[in-house]
Amino acid sequence: MATIDDMDIAAGSAESGEADSLLLWILVWSELAAFGALLVAFMVMTVVDMEGAALLRSHLHPGLAALNTVLLVMSGWQAALAVRRGDGNVRRPLMLAALFGLLFAAVKLAEYGVEIRSGITAAGGLSELYFLITGFHLLHVVFGAGVLLLVAWRPSRANVVMIATLWHAIDLVWLVMFPIVYLT
Repeated sequence: MATIDDMDIAAGSAESGEADSLLLWILVWSELAAFGALLVAFMVMTVVDMEGAALLRSHLHPGLAALNTVLLVMSGWQAALAVRRGDGNVRRPLMLAALFGLLFAAVKLAEYGVEIRSGITAAGGLSELYFLITGFHLLHVVFGAGVLLLVAWRPSRANVVMIATLWHAIDLVWLVMFPIVYLT
């Protein structure tokens, strides 16, 4: 029979889970708002400086960005598999999600190298905004991949769900960013 202390512990645990969930969603929505503001600024700048936008886009590599899109979708799929497995073996899909994220980072860094060699600099204007947006996203991917590996090392159901949710938010940002930056 449950004692009053057992019920207090269970209630505290449920309240803690609700607080964690609230903080998670505050973080997700704040990240989406920050990236949303940056992407709106990018779209405004492309209208204000059409010549600069055309020059920037002539140096971008949509093929590499498309490859990165595939890598992030594969990574998100693996994170979703980890959540779906529940208490089963989540290590492999979490590690694969991190691997795809790190491959994304490698491709993005190679893309930066090609772009810089072709004459794009972060010295003002639209190109600076491009590097700010994509670099900020890249930092999120690298950090998220690290957290995926940490959770794979010591998984708990709550942590798997939390990192998968954050990882999907990072994916969502890229899925919105890709057509705005590379295809318009």
